[in-house]
Amino acid sequence: MDFETPIKKTHGLGSVKTGVHHWWVQRVTAIALIPLTLWVVFSVALRVGEDYASVTAWFREPLTTVMLSLFVFFATYHASLGLQVVIEDYIHHQPTKIAALLVVNFLLILLGMLSMVLILRLFFAH
Repeated sequence: MDFETPIKKTHGLGSVKTGVHHWWVQRVTAIALIPLTLWVVFSVALRVGEDYASVTAWFREPLTTVMLSLFVFFATYHASLGLQVVIEDYIHHQPTKIAALLVVNFLLILLGMLSMVLILRLFFAH
């Protein structure tokens, strides 16, 4: 029989104090992704049917490189924040939770880095 109240059981555990910051950063990245996603979708849609030279010339424009880089950064960071919350909320076995967080973050960093390398290769292509 347990005589401790639920409040007593949580006493001393404290809060992580990152919940509000995490929530705000996720909202800021989501808001940043709205115009970036619209720009990417419409820019790519306008290039459908164009020849290879036109599309590669578009990739060499500085605005294109900056916008695609920002899109990749915000999208991967936003995905990392969202998946972290899902993993922390729904995986209760601590070793599995840690492994899942490590794998997801590794894959998102890899995806972001590969995307940036490809964007820069297209920008500097001759």
